[in-house]
Amino acid sequence: MLEVSQLSIHLKTSKGIITPVDNISFTIEPGEILGLIGESGSGKSLTAAAIMRLLPNNAFYAKHSKILLYQQNILDFSEKHMRKVRGANIGIIFQDPMTCLNPVLTIGTQLCEAIELHQNLRGRACYIEALRMLDAVRIPAAVHQYSSYPHELSGGMQQRVMIAMALAGKPQLLIADEPTTALDVTTQAQILLLLKEIQRQENMALLLISHDLAVAAQMADRIAVMHHGKLVETNSTEIFFKTPQQEYSQRLLQSIPSLFAIRADQANVSQEQLLDIKDLKVHFPIKKGFLRRTVAYVKAVDGIDFKLSAGETLAIVGESGCGKTTVGKAILSLIPATAGTVQFVDVDLTTLNVRQWRKYRGDLQIVFQDPFAALDPKKRITDSLEEGLLALDKGGDNASRLALLDQLLTNVGLTPEHKFRYPHEFSGGERQRLCIARAVAVGPKIIVCDEPTSALDVSVQAQVLKLLQNLQQQYGISYIFISHDLKVVSMLAHRVAIMYLGRIVETGTTIEVLQNPKHPYTQALLAAVPKIDHHELVATELLSGDVPSALNPPSGCHFHPRCKFAKPECKINYPEDIAISQSHSVKCILYKEIVN
Repeated sequence: MLEVSQLSIHLKTSKGIITPVDNISFTIEPGEILGLIGESGSGKSLTAAAIMRLLPNNAFYAKHSKILLYQQNILDFSEKHMRKVRGANIGIIFQDPMTCLNPVLTIGTQLCEAIELHQNLRGRACYIEALRMLDAVRIPAAVHQYSSYPHELSGGMQQRVMIAMALAGKPQLLIADEPTTALDVTTQAQILLLLKEIQRQENMALLLISHDLAVAAQMADRIAVMHHGKLVETNSTEIFFKTPQQEYSQRLLQSIPSLFAIRADQANVSQEQLLDIKDLKVHFPIKKGFLRRTVAYVKAVDGIDFKLSAGETLAIVGESGCGKTTVGKAILSLIPATAGTVQFVDVDLTTLNVRQWRKYRGDLQIVFQDPFAALDPKKRITDSLEEGLLALDKGGDNASRLALLDQLLTNVGLTPEHKFRYPHEFSGGERQRLCIARAVAVGPKIIVCDEPTSALDVSVQAQVLKLLQNLQQQYGISYIFISHDLKVVSMLAHRVAIMYLGRIVETGTTIEVLQNPKHPYTQALLAAVPKIDHHELVATELLSGDVPSALNPPSGCHFHPRCKFAKPECKINYPEDIAISQSHSVKCILYKEIVN
């Protein structure tokens, strides 16, 4: 179906011409799934853009390049002809659906635009086809969602809409460019299963671009590995994961965090209790009318309790929308708490005003998910790192501060010369290291890490996790590590709290929670984690539906509508903490009789 032959792409830059894709060749057969994997910057997405003829203005193809679709070189097509090929012959799903969907148009309007263009349907016929496609990608209440705007849908629902739009032209080849990178494990599993089912039903070829090797293992028939713009290895999925031929492929596989590589060291965990959170609630008011009266509340965090010791890492895990990030921001008073206490050593942080909080800002820091958005693009790195020291009057005189910054940059694996650069001159992994250095600079006791590795490829992810461990050992820092990636959590955390719809449903040591999960939700999360040694997605292991709305949560146990073990009493009363062991507890009625 598709033959890419000697494809090279050149980019014109201020420093001359560079070649980010260098003489690569591969084929895709009808009905085949090819997994194109590699680290960020290896040229995967640029290859996809080249196939679609969507290169940036400063890019051009080398003369010897060929992209043959059914033996016809699409590089010879006019732009008018190419517009017919895009969508009708080759569809594409981009990485971030929110940036690809028009925020001021309804889902139905955007989907109908694609249907009208590629299927030549109008009016009622177009509407019916749009509803059929929304049903096909498993969007519940399609008639209602047809009139919804993108911001009213979850990340998983937005990605399903993107898939429906990509399939509107009934393409023979679908390119999926990192379609599940920012999704939690259960939503990712649902999207991947959906893609594979549609691909089989339509006998459609699929080019899956990913840096997640476990996803590629479960989806692809063959694997192609890119490194620095070159294709270094191509093989069947089974052979690649059993006996990778190239040294780079072997290194990639060694970088994959294992769900069972559980952190067991407790040497640096102190008996000193730093944080004691009790009945923390964060409810966001919904206001309507001219007088902006409050008519309801979104219960983002609905009464949680946990403690944190010095030198300890506590991971908060759950699906998107469960309230993980809100907890981190509420602890730092970046979002006001509605109720409850956040006891830091001997003071309740929720009672402090802005001026009083200043005294504790150096003790509690945060590393955000997107390092590029967290760094001021107009400031040099030295100014960004120095900002906290100056604001909190730390670090001594100018010479002492610069010496401290040099040491910090060295500690996070960079060089002192890097402080004179700007954020855009660094890779994603290097920018996250800089954000970690900025947080560490003021000497914190606690750092809230909000999904710091979710957008990083496996090798960079492993480097950042190792860095966090080293800094913890060196400075005795405690982490609240917010994540939906259980494999990352298993490497870093001493304890795990599983969160669902604003409440913590299970907590315990990492070994207890990940190797002996009790709550049905925890069990479902673990079952949804992609595994290298499982080459098929299992539909029965997936959670049904999305997380219910925090605006109108289910009564009793919030999880009961999705729980296959639910009993009538689960709909009435929310269960109390049930102790499985001294350190392991679960909120589930299934264990009430067993423990008693």
